[in-house]
Amino acid sequence: MADIRDGFKDIFLAGVGALAYGGEKANELVNNLIEKGEITVEQGKQLNTELQHKASETFNQVRDEALSAQLKAMSPEQRAEFVSKVSELADKVSADAAAADASDANASA
Repeated sequence: MADIRDGFKDIFLAGVGALAYGGEKANELVNNLIEKGEITVEQGKQLNTELQHKASETFNQVRDEALSAQLKAMSPEQRAEFVSKVSELADKVSADAAAADASDANASA
């Protein structure tokens, strides 16, 4: 009879040990997955930043090439008129920005 109890006790303890072992392994697995996820998110952020930078560079290059082609197609008089118009627009944008800054400064005070 003692042998049967010892056998059941051993089976019970083996089951408890298996649960504890499984819990430890599950915890290790979760920690590994979290670590891998963090690495993947960081790599994704870096890739996104690189892609934004490359897209910006490409956009600027295409814009400059298009503007250059447009200017080459213009006569000297048209180019002078274009430069004058761009200068007017730049002055207006600068004045608008200065007025917005002054408005923000007054609102903050």
